Amino acid sequence: MKTLFERVFNGSDQMFAKAEEEVNKIAAEVGRDAPMTMPSTAYCLACIYAYIGKKVTTVGELQDTLADVKAMMLREPRTNSIFQSGVGTAIAAEMIEACKYVKTDAPYEGTPYHGHFVDAEVRELGVPLVTGDIPGFVVIIGPAPSTEEAVETIKGYQSRGIFVFLIGGIIEQAVEAGVSMGFPVRVVPVGEEIWSVGHVISLVVRAAMIFGNVQPGDCDGFHKYTFDRINAFVNAYKPVPDITVACGAGAIKLGFPVITNDHDDMWAVPKSLIIYDDTKDWIDTSIEARGIKLKITKIDIPVAFSSAFEGEIIRKGDMQVEIDGSRKDCFELVTTKDASEVEDHKIVVEGPEIDEIPVGSKISLSYTVEVAGKTMQPDFEPVFERKIHQFLNCVEGVMHTGQRDMIRVRISKADYEAGFKFKHIGEVLYAKIKSEFDTVVDKCQVKIVVGDEPNAALRKHANEIFDKRDERLKSMTDESVPVFYSCIMCQAFSPSHVCIVTPERLGLCGAVSWLDAKATNELDPQGPCQVVTKERCLDERTGRYEDVDEAVAEYSHGALEHVTLYSLLEDPMTSCGCFECICGIEPVSMGVVITCREFAGMTPLGMTFSEMASMTGGGVQTPGFMGHGKHYIASHKFLKAEGGLARLVWLPSELKEQIRDKINETAKDLYGIENFADMVGDENSCPSGDPEELLNFLTEKGHPVLGLEPFEM
Repeated sequence: MKTLFERVFNGSDQMFAKAEEEVNKIAAEVGRDAPMTMPSTAYCLACIYAYIGKKVTTVGELQDTLADVKAMMLREPRTNSIFQSGVGTAIAAEMIEACKYVKTDAPYEGTPYHGHFVDAEVRELGVPLVTGDIPGFVVIIGPAPSTEEAVETIKGYQSRGIFVFLIGGIIEQAVEAGVSMGFPVRVVPVGEEIWSVGHVISLVVRAAMIFGNVQPGDCDGFHKYTFDRINAFVNAYKPVPDITVACGAGAIKLGFPVITNDHDDMWAVPKSLIIYDDTKDWIDTSIEARGIKLKITKIDIPVAFSSAFEGEIIRKGDMQVEIDGSRKDCFELVTTKDASEVEDHKIVVEGPEIDEIPVGSKISLSYTVEVAGKTMQPDFEPVFERKIHQFLNCVEGVMHTGQRDMIRVRISKADYEAGFKFKHIGEVLYAKIKSEFDTVVDKCQVKIVVGDEPNAALRKHANEIFDKRDERLKSMTDESVPVFYSCIMCQAFSPSHVCIVTPERLGLCGAVSWLDAKATNELDPQGPCQVVTKERCLDERTGRYEDVDEAVAEYSHGALEHVTLYSLLEDPMTSCGCFECICGIEPVSMGVVITCREFAGMTPLGMTFSEMASMTGGGVQTPGFMGHGKHYIASHKFLKAEGGLARLVWLPSELKEQIRDKINETAKDLYGIENFADMVGDENSCPSGDPEELLNFLTEKGHPVLGLEPFEM
């Protein structure tokens, strides 16, 4: 019988031997000077960077790091030695996987395996982790006792919102059963071999650096961050070989309990290594072991409801019907009524139900949610409407895009076969609005109308309501409102970050507008959004307020003293890491370049999104770089202190098209310029990304930045 010490040490030796073999082999093949890069990350080999503090950029540097990893694998019969060796094992696993990326950026192309997570994927997790839409992660190392149980377990975690990473034989079982997998649906087949766990640990330590500003080499800082802020755990089906046991020791060091059904040479460790034979009960056992609190709303529908389904794509061939606002009269609307006009939980469908409509049809459908409450305000209606997108996308087999009268909703054939009907849309909207907005909504009813003729008139009426709202929002400026709001939702992962949300500057995640913050404060007066007064303005140009400084000092726990609302250079607002966009100064044109998470290419700064984003985040101020939301770009207050929108010289073409109309409107208001978007460079007009090429383009277009004073840096 082997002791737990012997199993961990033996497994560490096996992983290190494999790493040494692969690293030496690739070094002999391509040479020590060959570049060593992982795709779309600013954190090199993240595990090495995090724990050893070295940025590995060549194969030779990777080879030299073998000695550092070997030194981590202690052999003293002490608990610390087990955990330290476990961390070394995870780093060795990363090294094995990294060798696959020396000669290609896509070693797993053509396979079901995901492999490396790019920085944009790590950052994409920020908001759902903060909001609790992803309450935790599970790494399942398989295979499960049967394919049926594998599917049941994966879907069980999915239905609870848990992000699922699969390693080993369970992936083959999931493929066999036709389980939908991929990052958007939060079930990721990482890799076939146990060393693919290195990709998961890489994601974890990058989250600590991106959101928590944990510095490379601060091992204790990483362990504290992962233990306190990342709710993860491991499920390992028997038999569990020594090499997997060693990886498990690393997981436990990070604060992630391991649950297994293997008794052979295995010793239970309270709250850390749990031996549990009934694998069908692992979900509840695991969630309890990690202390994860789930908020589950029971909804009377025949299919699953979970945030894990938000990224689900319903293809045309899998579609039963489509609600298409671009071709038919469709809309979604929330309106406030007197309590006497609302019958709670009344759901009405006027027109044919889904089983009366031919498969594949594009139909005209609208749903109007009528709410009543003593503290309900009309300003909250658009806040509720924006949440409908999330609510319906959480339904398994339903895909929702757009808003207002340009919605597109697909319902799958699988949902139809399960008994899903239009009335269930009403059930979802009722249940979620009553649960999420319970402090202001006392009663709620939903009316669903199906048919071309009735919806034509109803859509016209809905657009009149939308137009009135837009006029009100247009008149809402930073000067016209009595207060601003703080937002500290992201402090769950970025402890010192504070957003100040104003009508003309939404939260940098893009998800929190001034009205959203106001509604959040009304719904939860002690919650993440607090009133910030604006009575003591010190500098209108930069947006510096004594009240704001006091608020950020309080809510950042003293980490920040001063923040301006409109400046890139003078005490800019901090970033947590989940920002939609980032801007940085381009010194040749003296303008600013903006890029976004979706764009993986190079900018004229010679940096990708990941590299620019690594310059800020974690709640620190970095003058010259700033994270922000997409819609802030078209704000009249965007970089007001440095000349405003006229400083914008380059952004990705896809982002440009998304905001074209809005930046054109703002530029016309501020400078009298028509078609400003055409003056802004992108990867098509400046394909080389060279700053001189960009300057020539700007000169040819007569860009207003050329008439501005240089930045005072």
